[in-house]
Amino acid sequence: MPGLRIVSAGADAPDPLNAEGYLGRGGWGALEKALGMSSEAVVQEVKEAKLLGRGGAAYPAGSKWGQLLGIPGGPKHIVCNADEGEPGTFKDRFLLERAPYRVIEGMTIAGLVFGSSTGYVYVRGEYRQAQRKLLAALGRARGLGRLGPDILGSGFSFDIAVVTGAGAYVCGENSALLNSAQGLAGRPRIKPPHLAEVGLFGMPTLVNNVETFANIPPIVLMGGRAFLEIGHPEGGGTKLVCLSGHVERPGVYEVPLGSVTLRDLVYSPELGGGVRGGRRLKFVHLGGQSGPVAPAEALDIAYSYADLRAAGLAVGSGAVVAMDETVPALRYAESVAEFFVHESCGKCGPCRDGTVAALKAIRDLASPRRASPRTLGALRDLSGLMTWGSFCGLGKTATVAARSLWQAFPEEFERNVRSFRGETGAPC
Repeated sequence: MPGLRIVSAGADAPDPLNAEGYLGRGGWGALEKALGMSSEAVVQEVKEAKLLGRGGAAYPAGSKWGQLLGIPGGPKHIVCNADEGEPGTFKDRFLLERAPYRVIEGMTIAGLVFGSSTGYVYVRGEYRQAQRKLLAALGRARGLGRLGPDILGSGFSFDIAVVTGAGAYVCGENSALLNSAQGLAGRPRIKPPHLAEVGLFGMPTLVNNVETFANIPPIVLMGGRAFLEIGHPEGGGTKLVCLSGHVERPGVYEVPLGSVTLRDLVYSPELGGGVRGGRRLKFVHLGGQSGPVAPAEALDIAYSYADLRAAGLAVGSGAVVAMDETVPALRYAESVAEFFVHESCGKCGPCRDGTVAALKAIRDLASPRRASPRTLGALRDLSGLMTWGSFCGLGKTATVAARSLWQAFPEEFERNVRSFRGETGAPC
C-alpha cells in the first residue's frame, strides 16, 4: 500500500502552510480529543500503538512517555529533535516544510500530557528554509488559537520556540542536542541520570524526533490499536522512507511497516522505479551512514524494524541509499569513514582516534602496496574496540557500514592482500 498517507497526509497541498486548510482536513482534531482525555489515557494509546521512535534508535515512544509521566516535579520540557544530520536522510525536512502543523499538533499534545508550557524544536543549522516555514506555521497556529495562551478556551497554555543548531552531526544524539540548546558544547552526557529526570536546563524532558511527534495526532484520533494494525505487530504505523542514490525516482515515500520489501522500495513503479540507467543494483545502505549495508541478494526482506533486525539490518533514520554495480565497496566504505572522522566530537579516544585509524586501514586495503593481513586484522579489532568503548552511538556505529560491506563483498576487501601468506581474518 505505497499510496497510504497518514503522516504525510496533506503534504501535497498547494500551500502546506495554510492553517485553515489543515483545519479543514481534520487538523487539530486530535488535540481537541486529547483535551478531553487524561494524560494516562493518551500515554496508553501511544503504548498500544507500539510507536517506535522514528529518529533512528527505535526506542518505544510509549515507554519513554510513560517514564516521564511517572517522574514527579516540574516543569517538564518538550523537545523536538530536528537535527537531521544523517546523510541520505531528509524526511524531517520534508515534514517541517510540507506538514508542519502535524508536528506542532503532536508537540502540543505532548505538552498537554506532561503539563508543559513550552516546547522547543532544535533545527539543523543547514535547514534555513525549513526553519523559516516552521516559524511561519507557528505564527499561524497562534493566530488560530491552537498555540499560545488558553488553547481552545481550555485553560491550557503552550508555546513552541525554535533553536538553531550549528551543523554538528553528534547533536543528533539527544543529550548532546540538549547541551547545544543550552549554549554548552554539543557533546553527549554521561547517563544516568537520564533525560527524563535531568534534561533541558536540568529539568525532566521528553525528546522525540520530528516524525515521532507527527505520528501522535493520528494515534490519538484513530486509537493505538487501529494504528498498530496498519503496520507490523511489533511496530505500528507507517514509515517515511528517504530513497536516494541510483534510483529512477528518489524522494520521500510513506509505506506501512512490514507491507513492502526492500525490492519493492527500489523497483516498484510507485516507489523507486528501478535502478537508473538499467544497471544492476549492488547494495542498499540502510538507515544513514551509521547503518548496515544490504547486498542485492537480501532485497526480499520486509521493510519493518523486526524483519530487518532479524536479518542483521536496520531501519535507522529511514534512509535507503541504492548503489549500482559501478560503485567499489572499498571506495564507498572510505567515504563513510571520512564522514565519521569529520563528525567525531573528540570526547572519547575510541571514537576520536579509532575513526582516523579505521579510515587509514580502509585506504591501505585499497592499495596493493600497503594492504596486508595485519590491515584486515586491525580493521576487525578497531571495530570491536570502537563498538564497546565509544562514549556514544557515533563511535559505536562508525564501522557498521565497513563491517557489513566486508561481509557482503569480501573479495574486494581482501583482493590486495592475496599475495601475502597468513590468516586474513574474518569480517568483523
